[in-house]
Amino acid sequence: MNSMDSDQSLLLARIAAALERLSPAPPAAPDWALADAYVWQPDDTGLTPVPQVSRVEIGLLKGVDRVRDQLVENTHRFAEGLPANNTLLWGARGMGKSSLVKAAHADINRGRALPVILIEIHREDIESLPALLRVLRAAAPRRFIVFCDDLSFEATDQSYKSLKAVLDGGIEGRPANVIFYATSNRRHLLPRDMMENERSTAINPHEAVEEKVSLSDRFGLWLGFHNCSQEDFLAMCAGYAAHYGLPEGEAPKAAAIEWTATRGSRSGRVAWQFIQDYAGRNGLALG
Repeated sequence: MNSMDSDQSLLLARIAAALERLSPAPPAAPDWALADAYVWQPDDTGLTPVPQVSRVEIGLLKGVDRVRDQLVENTHRFAEGLPANNTLLWGARGMGKSSLVKAAHADINRGRALPVILIEIHREDIESLPALLRVLRAAAPRRFIVFCDDLSFEATDQSYKSLKAVLDGGIEGRPANVIFYATSNRRHLLPRDMMENERSTAINPHEAVEEKVSLSDRFGLWLGFHNCSQEDFLAMCAGYAAHYGLPEGEAPKAAAIEWTATRGSRSGRVAWQFIQDYAGRNGLALG
């Protein structure tokens, strides 16, 4: 080997070493026995266990019976190793979309020897989803629900393309031991003005819009949440009151109706906020 070849080999070795330093090693899998829920942080932290998940009992989620049953059934099939769908829970704010995901997870884990693990991934970390799936794929036969709350994309955001590939169209595909649940206020995850802009500027407007809408199509199950009626709202308040041993009757009902008038909306979140306010004003503990 002449000196020129030697110099080139040395240079290539240095470049390879530099690239290796720039590409961090994938995070190691945690001890899955520590918890049944983890938060994904795509840095040196990796998967952080959540000892106590903030959630409500599934029986307290009123006014969403149909979607509740569909999500629980889908989750149960997945836990049993049967075919199940990625799920998008979309619609009105405060109607219990994320609460339902966490409650369904707790419900199907009751009495299960090998619990299904809930993994939360933040919206801004979606591009790291392939790295997370590599960790989870290697953890089979453990089964995982990857959950992203309040998922949506803005006009300049291109990370939705990564999500599309991971959910259905990538060369590796979704691991058999992983399912993806997401909540969003938007049915198609992308703002309407973005889709309309694509239609007005594209050579083929129909194809441009289909590219954006097809992201939602990667979710086999769509569960819609809509604003609740006054009857459903009062049932939510009564359910919380009964659960926490608070007094029920015409006075709390009138107070709940007045509360919605000041808020200008009715939802599960507003019902819970009313219960906290009512209990606090009357010196009652929620325990």
